[in-house]
Amino acid sequence: MPSEVVTMRVPSPPSWMARAAAKRADTLNKIPPEWRLGPADLAEAEKQKDLTGPFIQQFLDADEISIVSNDSVQLVEDIKAAKLSAVQVTSAFCKTAAIAHQISNCLHEIFFDQAIERAAWLDAQFAKNGSTVGPLHGLPISLKDQFHVKGVDTTMGYIGWIGSNLGISDPQQAHKVESQITTELLSLGAVLYCKTSLPQTLLFGETKNNLIGETLNPNNRNLSCGGSSGGEGALQALRGSTLGIGTDIGGSVRIPAAFNGIYSLKPTPERLSYRGAANNNPGENTYRSTVGILSTSLEGLDLLLRADLSTKPWLRDPAVVPIPFRDDVAREYELRANPDGTANSAVPLKLGVLWTDGAVQPHPPITRGLKIVAEAMRSAGHKIVDWNPPVHAVGKDIHLAFLKADGAHDIHSQLDLSGEPLIPELQETFQLREPMNLLECQDLTLQGLQYEAEYSDYWNSTAEEDGQIVDAVIMPVAPHAAVVPGKYYHTAYTEVINLLNYSVVVIPVTKADKLVDKVDSSYQPSNDLDRMNWEAYDPEIYDGGPVSLQIVGRKFEEEKVLSIAKIVASATRMARAKATAAKTDSRIIRDA
Repeated sequence: MPSEVVTMRVPSPPSWMARAAAKRADTLNKIPPEWRLGPADLAEAEKQKDLTGPFIQQFLDADEISIVSNDSVQLVEDIKAAKLSAVQVTSAFCKTAAIAHQISNCLHEIFFDQAIERAAWLDAQFAKNGSTVGPLHGLPISLKDQFHVKGVDTTMGYIGWIGSNLGISDPQQAHKVESQITTELLSLGAVLYCKTSLPQTLLFGETKNNLIGETLNPNNRNLSCGGSSGGEGALQALRGSTLGIGTDIGGSVRIPAAFNGIYSLKPTPERLSYRGAANNNPGENTYRSTVGILSTSLEGLDLLLRADLSTKPWLRDPAVVPIPFRDDVAREYELRANPDGTANSAVPLKLGVLWTDGAVQPHPPITRGLKIVAEAMRSAGHKIVDWNPPVHAVGKDIHLAFLKADGAHDIHSQLDLSGEPLIPELQETFQLREPMNLLECQDLTLQGLQYEAEYSDYWNSTAEEDGQIVDAVIMPVAPHAAVVPGKYYHTAYTEVINLLNYSVVVIPVTKADKLVDKVDSSYQPSNDLDRMNWEAYDPEIYDGGPVSLQIVGRKFEEEKVLSIAKIVASATRMARAKATAAKTDSRIIRDA
């Protein structure tokens, strides 16, 4: 009797997987064929540790490299002077972004055709009127995938929102809505061309979701690009953008800026408009997410803040405070130093330095970065004092409790639209729970207000010794330079600042160096979390990872921290130049 043939039926993948795969393919199909990389180029990219600079530039011509190597202010000046057209600039950045996405997986949405059409219209307006449309005329600006653009999806990384706009419940309004800040950018002459990747839930210091997978760090692919505005950081590191809009609820514009060696501004919430943007758990309004800016230059941050505030966003968004850009404040602080960062007034800057938050010790590259800045500012004639505020762990715990107060119900409502699961890294943190009750929430609010008051009292107390209050605080963004994926154990360095609603600028300082940043075998971790972080440090793996720091001011001090950041950056550059010159002189003497 012949044996029976048993046919094994292979189960089909879940429907959400098919939807995600179709979306990824659709995004790639929006890249012009002449900008697509072949299998050999993609395989070569996979072998690289560093995708920035020479590697990505091999796919660009000399004119494109010249354009994307400029920063935001130079680009708008060149367009205004008719040295470049908006189409030239837009085409160069669209191509670079296309290459960047193919080698680093950093985009959710591509709308290059729309961007180039817009740039052509701007060029026609310039030719007709002899003047620009606004201060951002012709400048390509990238957007985190929370901001609605007409004709474009806003999935925020959720499969269930493919083909629509997260948060827009009326299907008839899909692709017809525009976030307020989108409208403002367009009114200022900007060109919008892509939306960048972010993590599932937004509440993660790395960038990974079920839609596109993971975005790594282009400077060092052993490391994460950060999150939640991680795609912005990666794209700018690859020069696919010089200026972008992100958001920050626990470090989300600061972490990607720090990890990718670029700049960011986290304003106090309500300085820029969040109206009409997608968000996680938008009803959590006690400690709000804030719209922030990422850029390849400090001047880019300044440019966009000035430009957007010139539109008076508070007239259209009642949540925005009516504070125009304060040139007098910016000028007051800029005049306290010379262009090289040296103090030039009777009142030099007084900066606090947070060497550690007392819970998790920063890795050697971060400690070295703090020393570089502190020594540079001290040598430039400014005052440096240790910063010993109320315990940061207390503030972090209060803030985290607010983020989890709804029991992850908003997150699961988004997941349920498609049936997709939480990514493994978030399954424990955001499992569905009972929401916090009203009385608990009110008590937590009081705890937050008490912590804010104690921190403010401490800040004020810094004037007791010499009559001068600390102007700003230098502190780590994280206890590591970027992070090995899966090993971001401690987010308190950024989260506590969200509880305080302070204004922050992030600046790059140096890079991790395996020859300098040796493991300190004498250090004894103070707790299990500290031990986990300390044991995760490997000089070989972290080598080349950007080292950046936060410059922290108080509420609504954006102009002040921008000006102080410029002074700190100048002083640090001057100190580095002097050190390089001294080494050169020493070598010449030695060789003589």
